[in-house]
Amino acid sequence: MALKTTCQECGGVIEVPDDVIIGEIVSCPDCGIDYEVSQINNGSIQLKIAEDIGEDWGE
Repeated sequence: MALKTTCQECGGVIEVPDDVIIGEIVSCPDCGIDYEVSQINNGSIQLKIAEDIGEDWGE
């Protein structure tokens, strides 16, 4: 059974697989924003907006 939470940006419903691990990235199906799983406690889940990783061209 998937865990459900609400997108902080658009209010859409994000379904997170119950076998998700901390640090995994999930996306809102409505607006596409990426979230990182920051905490899992007894069936509830906390997400934080994932940081964008820029290109590193070795400069």
